[in-house]
Amino acid sequence: MKGWTGRLLRVDLSARRARAEEIPAGVLRDYLGGRGLGAHLLYASGRHRLDPLAAEAAFVVATGPLTGTRAPTASRTSCTALSPLTGTLFDANSGGLFGIRLKRAGYDALWVEGAADTPVVVVVDPDGVRFDPATELWGMGNRAVRAALRGRYGPKAAVLTVGPAGETGSRLANVAHGERFFGRGGLGAVLGAKRVKALVVRGDGPVGVADPQGFGFVVGECRKWLAAHPITSRGLPGFGTAVLMNVVNAVGALPARNFRQSRFGRAEAVSGEALREVTTGRKACPGCPIACGRRVSLDGREVQGPEFETLWSFGADLGLADLETVIRLNLLCNDLGLDTISAGATLAAARELWEEGALDFDPLEGGPAGVARLLEAMARAEGPGELLRHGSDHLARTVGRPGAAMTVKGMELPAYDPRGCQGQGLAYATSNRGGCHLRSYMVAPEILATPKRVDRFAWSGKAGLVIVQQNLNAAVDSLVLCRFTGFALSEGYYARLVRTATGWDLDGQELLTVGERIYTVERLANLDRGLGRDHDTLPRRLLDEPVPDGPSAGHTVRLDPMLDEYYRFRGWDEGGRPTARKLARLGLGGPEAADV
Repeated sequence: MKGWTGRLLRVDLSARRARAEEIPAGVLRDYLGGRGLGAHLLYASGRHRLDPLAAEAAFVVATGPLTGTRAPTASRTSCTALSPLTGTLFDANSGGLFGIRLKRAGYDALWVEGAADTPVVVVVDPDGVRFDPATELWGMGNRAVRAALRGRYGPKAAVLTVGPAGETGSRLANVAHGERFFGRGGLGAVLGAKRVKALVVRGDGPVGVADPQGFGFVVGECRKWLAAHPITSRGLPGFGTAVLMNVVNAVGALPARNFRQSRFGRAEAVSGEALREVTTGRKACPGCPIACGRRVSLDGREVQGPEFETLWSFGADLGLADLETVIRLNLLCNDLGLDTISAGATLAAARELWEEGALDFDPLEGGPAGVARLLEAMARAEGPGELLRHGSDHLARTVGRPGAAMTVKGMELPAYDPRGCQGQGLAYATSNRGGCHLRSYMVAPEILATPKRVDRFAWSGKAGLVIVQQNLNAAVDSLVLCRFTGFALSEGYYARLVRTATGWDLDGQELLTVGERIYTVERLANLDRGLGRDHDTLPRRLLDEPVPDGPSAGHTVRLDPMLDEYYRFRGWDEGGRPTARKLARLGLGGPEAADV
């Protein structure tokens, strides 16, 4: 089999044993890998019904059919689990070497279940699995743990680590993949509950493709398109993701002060242009020609620079405009294992609650040093951090002010105010994993005019655009490739990469169908977990409170008519449940057979 190894490694922490299993070829064809394979494995096994932190709950790391090949950005890895933050079936992906090493060790996916009685490092290599003690690593930050593991397992080992936030069960805890992160949804808490401090994989076997000559040609064509598109050739390489700050602010869609405003008067101070002044170099994931990552100067040393979302969450959302502070808080969160979007947004909600008298401490008291102490307390479940460590939805409900939480399905919204881009509001509401812009990035047509401009204030017709993006993105997440390639590549090019890598006859339309199948399985899992139409909504502020001033002044999100249109176009009923006809068309006529 080309493109896939056809093997799953199942690890049981409670029993401290592991075994390899075959993944049927039909499953790989229907779900590709990555996000799709993870969703299928959890849903088909019935594990999607469990408590996210239960010992029996599974944590799945999956590669795709292009992982480890020369395809642009094919160095990403996907993780799937139940989210402690949202209660949804949840996936995240990150650039780095882990997926490549896992594929080279002979596995398409790693399934981790059970819970160790003491902290462990799970080590995977072609010879099998072992469980090394990690008691001395427990409590350490991600940077120190990575250094210790490099010394123990060598520079060629790829590692995923959990910071203190994951150990204490914070619902904002992420999983570190070097200097990249499986950032959202609290997946770090899932590994923390299993007493896993790190996953380590070593593998150097070959990764072949079915048609080397044809594959090489398609790879070359894809690189040409990436080099020709202004976003992937100039915007992201030149400024990183922070290139968006001034653009989004200019149209009045940059949330400020916990979405009470849609413009930030000092956005330039935390923009891509400002970050460029302290940038010392670019950082790319392995095999990526875009290189959106930044290296920046701080205290005479070179460190990792913040992404756009972090510049927003610790900048505009808090009403702050101090670039150095954002850089420091970004590094701190990364070491503690806290998702920067949710952490910053939780502080913004806390600030509003304090201003209203509903909270007895000011989260910004003490300036940057005070904020840093509060983040440390959130990660370690200490003092006032105990109240904030599970996110803004938990905080707001605890103090009796649920309207202060800018969340969807419990997860904090990112840096785009949908009152200034209606389609993005629908994308947020219908996201299977909660408040997320990555399921459908309607900012592209509504603000960036790519592939073409659409009226950002119109609501009619947005459902079809959202659905196409959701389906395509589900497929791309399952390949597993970087979303930024979508600015330059169409579904046809992705299909050609799969076809020449695997030998499977696939075209662009069939790829979209695979994406729709994946999205539908995620929906079925969430319906089983009690999430339906009532959860496909937005914070009341965005539905009822017009933007006070600026280019988007007077607008709210017209969600209900968009949602009705969305369900109709999806082939779902009025309650958001896929119809029998839709399920049959996707080969999901009943509960999927647990054949893996």
